[in-house]
Amino acid sequence: MTVTLPSWLAEIPAEQAHPTAFATISGAHLYGFPSADSDVDLRGVHLLPLEEVVGLRTGSETLTRSWVRDGVEVDLVTHDLAKFCRLLLRRNGYVLEQLLSPLVVATSPVHREMIAAAPGCVTRHHAHHYLGFARTQWRLFERSGELKPLLYTFRVLLTGVHLMRTGELEADLTRLSGGPPYLGDLIAAKRSAEHGRLPAGAPVPARLARDVDRLTGELEEARDASRLPDTAPSADAVHDLVVRARMAMRTARA
Repeated sequence: MTVTLPSWLAEIPAEQAHPTAFATISGAHLYGFPSADSDVDLRGVHLLPLEEVVGLRTGSETLTRSWVRDGVEVDLVTHDLAKFCRLLLRRNGYVLEQLLSPLVVATSPVHREMIAAAPGCVTRHHAHHYLGFARTQWRLFERSGELKPLLYTFRVLLTGVHLMRTGELEADLTRLSGGPPYLGDLIAAKRSAEHGRLPAGAPVPARLARDVDRLTGELEEARDASRLPDTAPSADAVHDLVVRARMAMRTARA
């Protein structure tokens, strides 16, 4: 099933209080298993003016907003450039996926420069993010029995393994290899209902647990064998980008 995103999403960045460096789509649409009733997760970076960074009255580093338009629930979260870049350099897989999402709603030269720097922000310690996220989602599945956290569990483990082995980010579960053979059926079931439960004929919990344990072990092994660095080589370049972006905004408003 193909879920068509509304064309008016492109209007949202210009409606915000601060300039948008980029806005991309995350969540189930990025992960390859959106349902017809999935909300749209918009994520990105806003640019605070210099006076709201260096003065006594500082601007909001994180802005959140949720609303419904034409029957579609939209969840918007943006970080100021400096906060986003700090997270990017702290093994945060969420922001790495947002930055590199191919579902781009708004872009800019700052966004393109951040994308160019992204490979140098990836370290072996990103495995900790994906291992922790998988544990959280698996516990949520055990409590709720919902299909969504189960797919999130498999998705983050496979994304983490791929990242550790190749240094490349792939967040779409349908494009990742190495998962159990029944994943396709689970994805098809999730696309029919955002908060559905396991479909008839799904593997028993003990089988699911064994497969999650197997992939967890694969991610740990991939982390230990990875050639990725322990620290981000792009840290200085990202710092320079933040400074230049701030100064460019000041010059533009002068």
